[in-house]
Amino acid sequence: MAIKLPIYMDYHATTPVDPRVVETMLPYFHEKFGNAASRNHSFGWTAEEAVENARAQIARLINATPKEIIFTSGATESNNLAIKGAAEMYREKGNHIITQVIEHKAVLDTCKRLEKYGYEVTYLPVGKDGRIDLDDLRRAITPKTILISIMYANNEIGVIQPIQEIGKLAKEKGILFHTDGVQALGKVPVDVQRDNIDMISLTAHKLYGPKGCGALYVRRRNPRVQLSAQIDGGGHERGMRSGTLNVPGIVGLGKACELAMQDMPQESIKISGLRERLRDRIMSRLDEVYINGSTEHRLPGNLNISFAYVEGESLLMGINDIAVSSGSACTSATLEPSYVLKALGTGDDLAHSSIRFGIGQLRSYLRSYAIRLTKTAITTA
Repeated sequence: MAIKLPIYMDYHATTPVDPRVVETMLPYFHEKFGNAASRNHSFGWTAEEAVENARAQIARLINATPKEIIFTSGATESNNLAIKGAAEMYREKGNHIITQVIEHKAVLDTCKRLEKYGYEVTYLPVGKDGRIDLDDLRRAITPKTILISIMYANNEIGVIQPIQEIGKLAKEKGILFHTDGVQALGKVPVDVQRDNIDMISLTAHKLYGPKGCGALYVRRRNPRVQLSAQIDGGGHERGMRSGTLNVPGIVGLGKACELAMQDMPQESIKISGLRERLRDRIMSRLDEVYINGSTEHRLPGNLNISFAYVEGESLLMGINDIAVSSGSACTSATLEPSYVLKALGTGDDLAHSSIRFGIGQLRSYLRSYAIRLTKTAITTA
């Protein structure tokens, strides 16, 4: 079979929307277009029912309860709400936050803003494997520490942090634990109870769902987490996030989570195998290539490689029929070397020559799309 170009291998930046997700969303654009906050008629009730169903679908994927799911516009808003909301709510208890140097900018920039308002932030270093040292975390904790925010898996190098151990330590110390779970959700099993996660930021578009819709899990028991709202007006979402709900997007996020729960075990094995095949092919044919970050603790579809003596941007132009990235999609406009790779101790030359390959469910997507087209053709024939 002929390969159709261009080839998409940037699944950490975004994913195609699964046709099954699109099909589930469509009625909420026209037939079922009600506002979920309209409690006086059936259009509103139908929309509210769809929203509550999506809460349940998301909750099942992370082992939470539906009432612990707060809808947002995406992970950046979720990160802001979690960190700023906790910082403001627990200010009387302390003003110290712990994070790490390779967090997404949505976390780093939020912490930097809080520093302007008198909060103290510790940015933990990472080892060459891209993981924090738990002893560094223990030493960083002070009587004023109110929040630990460490991402589940990195968006550039795909390295998975020791989340369960971090959650256990935070629980023992009575400190809230937030994690940016965007890259991990649907790729590896996420369990907020097992991992003692108090808040986790989620988004749809990394999960074969629509852009512009996300969620924040906020623990209700042991402990009950309270957050100061960052958007006021109307008291939606338990008073934590006001604003008319994006019902079609929420329905899409819920369906994407349902499909991830169903498909993840098989897809993770398949995608991991494709990544290993890609790695072996590259490393067997080229010299002076280096994998960035842990190979053991890594997302199934991530491969971040530095090609010595080759400028990354030149390499990208040389393979312009393949959609890959030289870093995070949120920082790709800068010519500076990746701050994530620099934190691993990678030199400027290698950091500039790195390529992030992101492998996703392309085969499943095409298969389900073909099935959908076939059904449509039969129906209209």
